[in-house]
Amino acid sequence: MAKRDDKPIERAQNPFNFDISTNEERPPQEYYDRIKAKFAEERDLRLDYRPDGDSQYILDLEGELARYEVDPYGTDFVEREPLTDEVEVLFIGGGFSALLTSARLRQHGVESIRIVERGADVGGTWYWNRYPGIACDVVAYDYLPLLDEMEYVPTRHYAGGEEIYQHCQAIARRYDLYDLAVFQTTVTSTEWNAEESRWHVRTDRGDHMRARFVICANGTLSKPKLARIDGMTSFTGHSFHSSRWDYEYTGQNLENLSDKVVGIIGTGASAVQIIPNLGAAAKELFVFQRTPSSIDVRDDWATDEEWAARLEPGWQAQRRAKIIEAQRRQADRSRRTTLTREEKIRRQENANIDAMMRIHKRIDEIVEDPETAESLKPWYMLMCKRPCFHNDYLPTFNRPNVHLVDTHGKGITQIAPEGPVFEGRTYPLDLLIYATGFEVQKTGIYNRIIGEGGLDLDDKYGEGIRTLVGIHTHGFPNLFIMGGYQASFQFNLTDLLQVQGDHIANCIDHVRSGGFDIIDCTEEAEEQWVQEVIEHRGKTTRNQECTPGYYNFEGQENRRQDGNYNGGFPAYIDHIGRLEATFDQNFVLTKA
Repeated sequence: MAKRDDKPIERAQNPFNFDISTNEERPPQEYYDRIKAKFAEERDLRLDYRPDGDSQYILDLEGELARYEVDPYGTDFVEREPLTDEVEVLFIGGGFSALLTSARLRQHGVESIRIVERGADVGGTWYWNRYPGIACDVVAYDYLPLLDEMEYVPTRHYAGGEEIYQHCQAIARRYDLYDLAVFQTTVTSTEWNAEESRWHVRTDRGDHMRARFVICANGTLSKPKLARIDGMTSFTGHSFHSSRWDYEYTGQNLENLSDKVVGIIGTGASAVQIIPNLGAAAKELFVFQRTPSSIDVRDDWATDEEWAARLEPGWQAQRRAKIIEAQRRQADRSRRTTLTREEKIRRQENANIDAMMRIHKRIDEIVEDPETAESLKPWYMLMCKRPCFHNDYLPTFNRPNVHLVDTHGKGITQIAPEGPVFEGRTYPLDLLIYATGFEVQKTGIYNRIIGEGGLDLDDKYGEGIRTLVGIHTHGFPNLFIMGGYQASFQFNLTDLLQVQGDHIANCIDHVRSGGFDIIDCTEEAEEQWVQEVIEHRGKTTRNQECTPGYYNFEGQENRRQDGNYNGGFPAYIDHIGRLEATFDQNFVLTKA
């Protein structure tokens, strides 16, 4: 078992301090090796404390925990008769995946499109997550899809959640997606009927719909999860998950918290945006941290109206093309380098460490209490966890009413009726917020998917995920998956969804225009892609060296094919282009 000295390092004596910005010479390699060893030490501590991987989370919120998943926004439940009709294309989920793919299908003349959504409206992530301070952490001009088609320019460099949600609604109206949509409805089973060449889709509302094509668009991070903590149900105060924010309790502007003691478990991407607002509003705030996030500068500003007025039609597509071209040039430079693989990895690691140490330096400059500053420093490579950007998060810990409870990688493992317990101390709270994240990239969240011959998709994936470009899977004809594993890893997810949506629309158009009924990828094409994923996942040591998190299956050993494709986004785009150029070699197209 690794041991930890919990005493904070004196800043003047910190052996990891080397100010890159004020030194002309590069640090010696020994400096980088010491930091990398510290990263490994911190990772091992996390694994020592919580070796149970994904089982440390509660994914199926049942019984007393079911309330953490209840929709607080769709308060007016709409009664309706069960549906038994047929549509051409059915989307499971109503977020950006469904919206942007539907737009492309409309351009191909597909009229019969139905969205089946668990929430009371479209929006997906932006429907469910409405916590105070929510905003996009990717530049809005790149993140919001279909800006050219919608003739819209975001109002800020980083758009707020409400603006993004309204953009989703505008897309649905523009492409007449509300006409056939059904909301407050959860798909429970999707089963292929070979005799009819149709998918039979059943829901928790008694629906039994049929669809020619089904697109799993249920989102990358959509189902809330809770940390497995003893005594959760004994807490006598108020509590909720961050993705089900209870404004009735907090007040729309958190005004009801002025006399409340509030606690929040989690310091990930959602919590980083929430905590500054809680710190400003609550009588007292306790932040329970297991692993700190990296916090960089958030350069935000209102969109310049003159710049927006000068934009020409197609500006977003041109902007996106320039970004991808820059990625291609970078990949080409990497291929042409004379450095050995080991030298290349060493150089990349050192640059990554430089970036993380600059983040550490910013913490020292902002956070006044040395012990708190040390606790807020992340000890892992920058992309081991989702990087965060915020200007008010670190200063919040200078407030006298805000208290960081650093659990040193252990996490909160007990909750008493009064509140969380750590190292024998109970923290009495009026309100406890769980910012504990979501189930990641699961194709069938509430939905059992049955393909040809009665094969359950979960059973097929039991020996390892098998797809073609993360979208198709053999034996599940006319089924498409968006945002799942074996697709390219993208920080800006909508770039990936746009590429996938275009491809799916092209596939469906190819089937329809060619007079076919069914499209299924071949086993050979699927196997080739599985091997491609395995080969390129070999370029990363994220699973072995990163601190545990959802990026690396909580540090657990996993099958090499069960993850994202790490060969680069331009290469992923090229793979899809080759598939479409050689349909007959990769797909079986048949008539019923």
